[in-house]
Amino acid sequence: MAGKGKKTRHIVPGLVVLTLVAGSGYLTVELRKQEAPAVTEVRNVGVLEGNRGSGGGSDDDSKATWSRLENPARSVLRGGDGQIMAVLTDGSRTATLTGKARTFQEPTATKSKVSTRDWVRLLPEEWEKGAEKEQWFKDWYAENKDSEEDDLFAFAFQYVAGAPDKKDEQGTLYAGDADFGPLNTTGAEGGDLRLEQSDFYDFLGVPYPFRDGATGSPETMRARALDCSGFIRMVLGYRARYPLMSADSSSGDGLPRTANGMARSKLGADVLPLTGISAEDRPANIDQLQPGDLVFFKLDARTKERLDHVGMVLGYDTEGHLIFVSSREEVNGPTIGDIGGVSRLDGNGYYAKTLRSAKRL
Repeated sequence: MAGKGKKTRHIVPGLVVLTLVAGSGYLTVELRKQEAPAVTEVRNVGVLEGNRGSGGGSDDDSKATWSRLENPARSVLRGGDGQIMAVLTDGSRTATLTGKARTFQEPTATKSKVSTRDWVRLLPEEWEKGAEKEQWFKDWYAENKDSEEDDLFAFAFQYVAGAPDKKDEQGTLYAGDADFGPLNTTGAEGGDLRLEQSDFYDFLGVPYPFRDGATGSPETMRARALDCSGFIRMVLGYRARYPLMSADSSSGDGLPRTANGMARSKLGADVLPLTGISAEDRPANIDQLQPGDLVFFKLDARTKERLDHVGMVLGYDTEGHLIFVSSREEVNGPTIGDIGGVSRLDGNGYYAKTLRSAKRL
């Protein structure tokens, strides 16, 4: 579910790309402080200029070193100059690589600008200690360390307001300006403005066969729509090819259908473990979060014990606030905007106060 509100969606440019100074690793203080200069707006991801992908550091990979950190257990690769080149977490397939600079912004919905050199991609296998010695990882890293191909963030911003349509060779629409869901016309008092339950195949408009034998059948009224978990399933599943379950209760090791199912699954690494749904169960410290993490919220008392919203951590904005992207009914689709509640995970705003857990898939 999204938070409450009845604002209509604004048309905004989805993504801006610019060059930042060299030497900033992921989530660095200097990057948080920088205010992005005026730049040329573009509608789709693409690096116009920038520093070398592997952390802006030495081109000599022979000088790179590995170290281990805890909470959660992870491996960190640093270049010869000490700059972070990659972060890989035990039990997770999401890898954070340091690459060329990008800035994500949504001017008509928020003043926040997230300037980042983080590129989040899926590993072919879950990471474990010592995997840097395996040939599969060496091959994957050689292919991806300097890649400018679309990553999870690029995928996510291909569904914000104003994003251009993209079709595959079969003519199936797989990206473009997405809605949250159809208007709720029941007129019930206290009802939501828009209906939930729009999954990625509703946006696609074509049936989707799941590995468990079930088939997702799109509804015409949900065309071009992605609710909060449907948006995450589109980005991580359909686009990045993370395995998908047809429902929370279906068998297999894929991504469940709902925010609650994702949060309570055994997938990935629990960065902020779920301890409960009450206000007292809000995580006391969010320093462990990194770009690409899924964050889960308790927004609505009507959902009882269920968590009811999910988003993806994007990074720190130029004012030092940790921002996330999700699909919300107030703006009718994916956004980092502040309509209905600022998109900050720190402080005491609407979403910050309702954060309950986080997972690194």
